[in-house]
Amino acid sequence: MIEELKADAKERMAKSVEAMGQAFNKIRTGRAHPSLLDNIMVSYYGSDTPLSQVANIGVGDSRTLTVTPWEKNIVPAIEKAILKSDLGLNPSTAGSVIRIPMPALTEETRKGYSRQARAEAENGRVAVRNIRRDVLSDVKELLKAKEITEDDERRAQDEIQKITDSFIAKIDTALAEKEADLMEI
Repeated sequence: MIEELKADAKERMAKSVEAMGQAFNKIRTGRAHPSLLDNIMVSYYGSDTPLSQVANIGVGDSRTLTVTPWEKNIVPAIEKAILKSDLGLNPSTAGSVIRIPMPALTEETRKGYSRQARAEAENGRVAVRNIRRDVLSDVKELLKAKEITEDDERRAQDEIQKITDSFIAKIDTALAEKEADLMEI
């Protein structure tokens, strides 16, 4: 019973860390990376479609992304979608290839993105702690129902706390890497 709760906690905490990692990918650094365009939706035959499903996204050099649409008639829609995104990117088209230069980050924007990364990390920590709280309440219910002993409850609390600490350490490590990446010139 307790092992099932711990396994469930690990799985849910891993999902929280993964969600935080995806949020980190949306935070732009000075380098070009295709994941920056993951959340851009393009109007394609009347429905919103992810950019990656209508075009090939590549890295031209360290500061340029290239988007090669599979159909030439969708180029204006892709440009419009990129301009409308909140990434602050200005695409330029050369035939059917769209080049997206990454502007250099100023110190102020780096600090802003760093604040955003810290906020995302804190959201991840809160999610992990909420999962810990839920699992500990389940353990207390097992104790009340006399399905486990007090020693089992204490042991389970210690083990769940260790699991929580390990996932929070993963979040802190990911945040440190992202901040170092952001402050790199």
